[in-house]
Amino acid sequence: MNEPTVRVASFAELDAPTLYRLLKLRVDVFVVEQKCAYPELDGRDLEPETRHLWIEDGAGAPLAYLRVLREPDGAARIGRVVTAPHARGRGLAAALMAAALREIGDRPSRLDAQTHVAGFYARFGYRVAGEEYLDEGIPHVPMARPGGGR
Repeated sequence: MNEPTVRVASFAELDAPTLYRLLKLRVDVFVVEQKCAYPELDGRDLEPETRHLWIEDGAGAPLAYLRVLREPDGAARIGRVVTAPHARGRGLAAALMAAALREIGDRPSRLDAQTHVAGFYARFGYRVAGEEYLDEGIPHVPMARPGGGR
């Protein structure tokens, strides 16, 4: 199987139809499928240094997405990692994570993982960095990856 093409853009580089499709995927999974009523649109998508990464099908529909934020201390934060239900099990999230780590480079990075997928992120050098907590009733753990990807 060919490696999927990962698209990368800042908010300003996203056209309206693409932005709509990316946000719809996030809402369809995080708000509807996972039944979490929370402010999905948190303002961080607009930040100039935020990078949106996604893989789409031939018709332009996003199959998987994540975003990379810059934290105040200069570290990166990966979030909103999502794969459409019909596209799961194809390695798309792994392709996005690899691309995100290329974007991040040598900076340290953090993420908050749903506990049941912490092992997935461990494959990319992330380690649990705190106590498990509930976010919208779903168990999560904070995870961190030191600078240089060590």
